[in-house]
Amino acid sequence: MTRVLFLCGKARQRSPTAAEIARDWPALDPDYAGLSHDADEPLTADHLARAALIFVMERRQKQRLTARFGPPPAGVRVISLDIPDRYAFMEPALCTLLRARLIHHIGPPG
Repeated sequence: MTRVLFLCGKARQRSPTAAEIARDWPALDPDYAGLSHDADEPLTADHLARAALIFVMERRQKQRLTARFGPPPAGVRVISLDIPDRYAFMEPALCTLLRARLIHHIGPPG
């Protein structure tokens, strides 16, 4: 299984939704965290150590990630899904967008 980490600001809407959607891919082991100091699930070095693939919701979050933790470990890709912070947890429009972006980057489930 590939351990995939989804990151957003506060880990309240986009990244937990992405982790739920990613469960449709049997080869993925999804996790999520937030980059903000007041995130529901704050990002730690342990999250990063376990990740083989990291998805951020916005490009600026990729920069924040690197500024806080340095470059990702060798072989770990960081991909921006370019999803703005305007969706609620499990909102149908967000779920549809996440599925489409995941299919684009890693292929269809199964």
